[in-house]
Amino acid sequence: MALSSVGAMPRTTDWSLLASLPETEREQLLAHTRGRTYTRNEVLVREGDPSDSLHLVEAGRLAVRVGTAAGDTATLNVIGPGDWFGELSLLGDGAPTRTATVVALETATTRALTAGAFDDLRQRHPASGELLLTLLSRRVEELSDRLVEVMYESLDRRVYRSLQRLVRIYGDDSTRPVTVRITQEQLAGLVGSTRSSVNEVLQKLARRGVVELSRGRIVVHQPGELVRRAS
Repeated sequence: MALSSVGAMPRTTDWSLLASLPETEREQLLAHTRGRTYTRNEVLVREGDPSDSLHLVEAGRLAVRVGTAAGDTATLNVIGPGDWFGELSLLGDGAPTRTATVVALETATTRALTAGAFDDLRQRHPASGELLLTLLSRRVEELSDRLVEVMYESLDRRVYRSLQRLVRIYGDDSTRPVTVRITQEQLAGLVGSTRSSVNEVLQKLARRGVVELSRGRIVVHQPGELVRRAS
């Protein structure tokens, strides 16, 4: 893992969560981050380890995974540029631990903000403290939406919506085919089902030409059809 020095962040990534900060505060916060680069399959943080920094994802895709009681590993989420993880480390109440393992699915870079740097920044620029409220409220909203989806939506619709989210992460055009580099096992974890059940839904989509299935990837040929089916 390569580490760069602290410095101003090039304006290449738009983190929507930072929009709540005035521009001056936003620049100050990014100037306190440290760039980190990870190779494919490298572990960024491990479940149960001390949590000491927030990571803003600048490039690449990452898998968020947790261990199960049966000793298996489940993929909870896939995140990409503009996303983040580790917000609990900024609470400053004791020493929290990582609630999940984050693994690079490809070469990836993040901007890491340590709890110490955030506290120092908040002392000198109080408006930066609003970021923590934004981080936590966004996460609660996301988890609430996922819980409602798992409890009340059909498996088919959960697969459609999960693929729709992945299309946004892996591509920026809703009309052209998008290659989603994820296994069916990982997709099953994302929707809270088994691989065999998810495969049945994918096969129906494949027969209609919406997706094309291959080893370790799903090519979405009709992103617009996913939007229609997910709504």
